[in-house]
Amino acid sequence: MNAFEAALPLLRCPLCAGRFELTGRTLGCAAGHRFDLARQGYVNLAVGSKATGDTAAMVAAREEFLGAGHYAPIAAALADRGVAGFVVDVGGGTGYYLAHVLERTGGSGVVVEVSAAALRRAARAHPRAAAVGADVWRGLPFADASADLVTTVFAPRSVPEVIRVLRPGGRWVIVTPLPEHLGEVRDVLGMVGVEERKAERLHTDLEGFVDLTEAELRVPRRFDRAALRALVLMGPSAHHVDAAALEERLAGLPDVVDVTVAVRLTAVTRP
Repeated sequence: MNAFEAALPLLRCPLCAGRFELTGRTLGCAAGHRFDLARQGYVNLAVGSKATGDTAAMVAAREEFLGAGHYAPIAAALADRGVAGFVVDVGGGTGYYLAHVLERTGGSGVVVEVSAAALRRAARAHPRAAAVGADVWRGLPFADASADLVTTVFAPRSVPEVIRVLRPGGRWVIVTPLPEHLGEVRDVLGMVGVEERKAERLHTDLEGFVDLTEAELRVPRRFDRAALRALVLMGPSAHHVDAAALEERLAGLPDVVDVTVAVRLTAVTRP
């Protein structure tokens, strides 16, 4: 059984919430709604969403940056907080973080993403990881109480949907940047800043959960110009930075820059 077949009993039609059956390479529900699996192995269930997510260039930059291990300490800390079972990685991008969680816990899971470019990568991130296109703001295409673990790493949070899909006693682990995250280069490279009162807003979102635990991870890293370029181009800053201006800013930096990776890992349990 492949990763997609393992996830199939927990998937639900985004139009009617009906159960799916897989015939050949087509998902179908009893109401007659049909969704074809892409050649790369993912299925797009983001019906009616106008969101496009990260571009192919952004996804390539992310795969380059993450593949070099620059955020490996974050992935390891996330995996340490994982639990065995079925994992839903909301806004999971290329599947990098989910792959680490599955490797540690031995479970299976799904990357939920709106970006088709990211889904193509996520579908092959790990033998037990599937990839499903969905817009978190329009709903997660999973059965109620189907997930043992939900992870959200630098991604939007839809609290009602997480509560719905997470089983009682299931865990939600969220990774958010601390104020000093990438502080040595953020302003220099024209990157998007960390939102003020981020921690306060997170705690408000989590008021319906129990057993809240938090840890702060601060890791010194050394980035060369190629890593810094990929860092800027893989995230939301890519939409705001002119390519020529970025190269000029990079040229003004040393060959290698010491940078602080600083994040908060928050874990809660659904009562």
